[in-house]
Amino acid sequence: MEAAARALAIGAALLLAPRAATLPAPGAAYPTHPIRLIVPYAAAGPTDVIARILAQKLSEAWGQQIYTENMPGAGGNTATGMVARAPPDGYTILVVSTGFMVNPSMYARLPFDPIKDFAPITLVAASPNVISTHPAVPAKTLRDLIDLIKANPGKYSFAQPATGSTPHLAGELFKQKYGLVTVPFNGAGLAINSTIGGHTPIAFTALPPAMSNIKQGKLKGIAVLASKRVTALPDVPTNLEAGIPDLESDTLTGIVAPAGTPQDTITRWHSEVVRTVAIPEIRERLETLGFAPVANTPQEFGERLRTEIARWGKVVREANIRAD
Repeated sequence: MEAAARALAIGAALLLAPRAATLPAPGAAYPTHPIRLIVPYAAAGPTDVIARILAQKLSEAWGQQIYTENMPGAGGNTATGMVARAPPDGYTILVVSTGFMVNPSMYARLPFDPIKDFAPITLVAASPNVISTHPAVPAKTLRDLIDLIKANPGKYSFAQPATGSTPHLAGELFKQKYGLVTVPFNGAGLAINSTIGGHTPIAFTALPPAMSNIKQGKLKGIAVLASKRVTALPDVPTNLEAGIPDLESDTLTGIVAPAGTPQDTITRWHSEVVRTVAIPEIRERLETLGFAPVANTPQEFGERLRTEIARWGKVVREANIRAD
């Protein structure tokens, strides 16, 4: 019996050894080698740009290379599932956007649980979504647009950039109340071009891809879906100013690590992101992209994740939106 017990103990130790060996020893310096910052989307989008800004600054601060790695696929689920299974040693970190919070409601099966499998680090920045129209649409305000839609049932459609994105879901909320036809596109650029061309008179998109077109007059900015106006488009009122509540929605960019990552590593990441987004040059770059710096605490980000998952899950179920 004693020999059998000893054999079981040795076997258990061997099973645990590979994962334990990946974890930093207590008191070890961090980081001691390069860090993978995984972006679950294609290059050049806002999530990727923000990730690269952070990677550059943290590499300079820590003296170790933090390199971004783009892994698009399945709405971000492929890369997210990979990071969920990565060793929780602080050397594989994930940049997340709103799909991280919406996908659990849209997909029947996911290779991860956004709450159980990850440790939140911080919400880096947020950008409100925006409603815009073709310049010829005879509505100057959100209230005007609602009256126009009500007076012409079934006539007006809206372009949305990606099924399950928060611009799409904000559009579905609007549609449930006032009636619209949904026209899906595979990307914000295509959705915006359709509205500029007059094919879909209304667009619900994230702020960054619409911003320059609104400034140039190619699109008419109707409402920013936020509690207050944004610096990038100070002349565009909010939905609250029009007396239309509950449409507020953001495109979020945050950072998470695999569950079990040491708390001092989480704290160090959080502290460095807070320092980085406070740099005037970085704040200006984020605002130019249409994002406002946030850099909240891991606890606050965890609560925001739960709130967003519950809120958009309700919209997805009521609109019967499925991705698979």
